[in-house]
Amino acid sequence: MKVLLVDDDEITLEMIRSMLDRFGYDVVAARDGQEAWDLVRSGQFRLVVSDWEMPQMTGVELCRLIRQRQAGGYIYVILLTSRSGTRNVIEGLSSGADDFVTKPVHPQELAVRLRTGERILALESRDVIIFALAKLAESRDRETGAHLERIREYSKILAQTLAGQDAFVGQIDGEYVELIYLTSPLHDIGKVGIPDNILLKPGRLTDQEFGIMQQHTVIGGETLDAAARLHPEGGFLWMARDIAWSHHEKFDGSGYPRHLSGSEIPLCGRIVALADVYDALTTQRVYKPPFSHERARQILIEGAGKHFDPHLVRAFLENEERFVDIRQRHTPQQCGTPVCQVPASGLPLCP
Repeated sequence: MKVLLVDDDEITLEMIRSMLDRFGYDVVAARDGQEAWDLVRSGQFRLVVSDWEMPQMTGVELCRLIRQRQAGGYIYVILLTSRSGTRNVIEGLSSGADDFVTKPVHPQELAVRLRTGERILALESRDVIIFALAKLAESRDRETGAHLERIREYSKILAQTLAGQDAFVGQIDGEYVELIYLTSPLHDIGKVGIPDNILLKPGRLTDQEFGIMQQHTVIGGETLDAAARLHPEGGFLWMARDIAWSHHEKFDGSGYPRHLSGSEIPLCGRIVALADVYDALTTQRVYKPPFSHERARQILIEGAGKHFDPHLVRAFLENEERFVDIRQRHTPQQCGTPVCQVPASGLPLCP
C-alpha cells in the first residue's frame, strides 16, 4: 500500500522513509503540508504519516482539510509529534487524526500502527465490495433485494444457533456470524452470467435450460475465487466463494456442481442452502403460490440428512418463530418475476 510521508526535516524524512521501505510500503515523500495536500488530492493515498509541526501548513491543518474532502475513500492519518498531554491529544483527534506516534519514532511501533490503519481501511473496502457485488446480482432480477435481505437474516440466525453447540466449537465465532451475514447475499452472484431468456423465463425450465442455470454456481465460485487469490487477506472473499460454489450441494451428495456430501460441503454453504430453500418455498413464484410455513417446515424436516445438514434442520426448528417474523417483515413485492427456477420435472426449489 502507498504511504504519503510528510515532514519538513530532511533527516527525519529519510529515516522514516527507510523504515517504511523495510516494511514493504511504497513511500512518497512531501516536505510540507501544502505539497502533501496536493498529493492527497491526486487520490493515490489511503495512509498518511505526517509531522505535526511544519511551515505553511501544519499536520493538524492537513488533517482538517483531508476530513473536509467530499470525494474518495477514507484516509487514515497518523501524526508524528513530540507533544504530550490531554489538550494536545484532543486537538489532534478533533482535527481528524486517527493515531499518534511520539518522536523519536520507534520502527516497530510505527509498523504496528500502520497495520492497524490497513485493517480499518480493509473493512471499508470489504463493505463497499460486498455492496457493489450484491447490487450487481440484484440488477438482474427485480425481486432479488427482498430475497437477499431475508437470506442474510436467516443465515445469521442459523450460524448464531450453531455457535452455541459443541459440534461447532472452533468453527463458528462472532466474526464468522458477521461474515456470513455480510457475504450470504452474494450466493447467486453467478447469475449475472446466465442468459436472460433462461434467468427471466416466466415458467418452468426444460432440463437443458436447468443445466445452464446450474452453471451460476460455477460462474460465481470461479469469479470470487479469482478475487480471493488476488487479495488473499480478504477473508470475506473466501467465504463468499465457498457460498457461491456450494449452496446447491446436498448433504447426501446429490447436489451440484461438484456432488459434495456431508462435511465436504463448506459449513457456510450448508447454512445458506437451508436459508435459500426456505425462502424459495415460502415466497411466490410464477409457477407456484407461496407455501405456508408449516408445509415448508415439513419439507425441511424430510430433507434432513438428504438435502440438509441435520444440525441445521434442528437449528431451524429452534428458531421457527424468528424465521416467520423475518418473512413477514420482509414481504416480497409480487412483481411476477421469478427469483428461482426449476426443471420441468423438479421440485419448486431454488436452483
